[in-house]
Amino acid sequence: MPSLGADMDEGTLLEWLVKPGDQVHKGDIIAVVDTAKAAIEVESFHTGTIERLEVEPGQTVPVGTVLAMITEPEEVAATPAEPPAVAPPAVARHRQKPRPKKAPAARRQLPPRAAAGEPRPAAPGSPLVRHLAQELGVDLGTVPGTGPAGTITRADVEHAAASAQPEAARPTVTRPVPAQAETMPPQAPAPAARLRVSPRARRVAAQLKVEVSGITGTGPGGAVREADVRRAAAGAETAAAGPPQAAKRAPTATASERTPAMRLAIGRLMARSKHEIPHYYLSNTVDMTAAMAWLHQRNRELAISERLVPAALLLKAAALAARQVPELNGYWDNDQFNPAAAVHVGVPVSLRGGGLLTPAIRDAAGLPPGELMTRLRDLVIRARAGRLRRAELTDATITVTNLGDQGVEAVFGVIFPPQVALVGIGKVIEKPVAVNGMVGARPTVITTLSADHRASDGYTGARFLTAMSDLLQRPEEL
Repeated sequence: MPSLGADMDEGTLLEWLVKPGDQVHKGDIIAVVDTAKAAIEVESFHTGTIERLEVEPGQTVPVGTVLAMITEPEEVAATPAEPPAVAPPAVARHRQKPRPKKAPAARRQLPPRAAAGEPRPAAPGSPLVRHLAQELGVDLGTVPGTGPAGTITRADVEHAAASAQPEAARPTVTRPVPAQAETMPPQAPAPAARLRVSPRARRVAAQLKVEVSGITGTGPGGAVREADVRRAAAGAETAAAGPPQAAKRAPTATASERTPAMRLAIGRLMARSKHEIPHYYLSNTVDMTAAMAWLHQRNRELAISERLVPAALLLKAAALAARQVPELNGYWDNDQFNPAAAVHVGVPVSLRGGGLLTPAIRDAAGLPPGELMTRLRDLVIRARAGRLRRAELTDATITVTNLGDQGVEAVFGVIFPPQVALVGIGKVIEKPVAVNGMVGARPTVITTLSADHRASDGYTGARFLTAMSDLLQRPEEL
């Protein structure tokens, strides 16, 4: 059971995406784990064969508990680049020398088969694409890839699922053959419903005690989404207790079971932060005239869907400033500061049901503003849909919170341990500013810094805010 945050002591295994005998590669999604905040997809740390599953779905176990045993092929284990120096906690390794030939033999057959008739690599698509295909019941061997070098993309999988859906649904609706009517309906819909249920929807269904096999999905390929589960729950309560009471009970049941647990976890972590971390706070008002002028000029050259917003420049400036002032980019651990090798920016995402998650944009300092916007949009969508992965919740080296879109002018946040700094960004507003003895209205934004006094002092924090301001005066370099 991996640690998915400083506030996590235990987790509940929601479902396995593999079974004994399956071959997995490092990075493949193998399970979904429920925490107080969200359902998280957990990837494998090793390449090998699943020998056995140690924990059953529904069990709650402490962090560090062995979830599964993976048998590594001897030739893979002997490769110096494959095994990490320290075995990660999510999956324990178990080597068996009598059975090293099965996995290599199976893998050796993959390259010729892929090269013979299909324009795709032996392992088509990313782990997330393979997981989506499994969830929607799509055989990747039949999907033509449209990505680079024939790689199968998420859109390819969704298109294949949508194309297959009418054929899958037709037997149970239009063929009243007695012999199949007794065999097909009990078996065919059940696996499809089980495979085509998002982790988020499965979690909500368990909370509301709704059987997902009887729900008609409205997602890609008929996948069951959270909204489908809530509609089914509301319908069940309507039948049992009448329309007036059912409409009120469904939302309160979700709030009473989910939001308080998340609020409690957030409260404990923030209380620990304020108790253990000696915060200091700085703020700076940044002139955004150059940045906004460049932004308007740049957006004239872009399609409407690709146009940038000020938050993209502010986020990029914060990431570059963290790279220039590395004393604020890293972790406080064992009474010392450990700088991070790269800048992974954590971005708080508010959830529709209450609470928040803080996934990370990896290597944010090296991404152009447009790519940062794309990554941020993707994280927000997947965070609210319950499709985040373990690394996205544990890799952040510094957090940037932006409440400007809510009308807030300044944000003084609480540091997420074990990080040592949090940057706040307010709303871009016009204010009277004196420049060269002349007063005029200029766009400005207030940037703030909450920092750990054990790792740095005010001088270091001031360097960070000054670097961020200087970068915004040269937006073309961002």
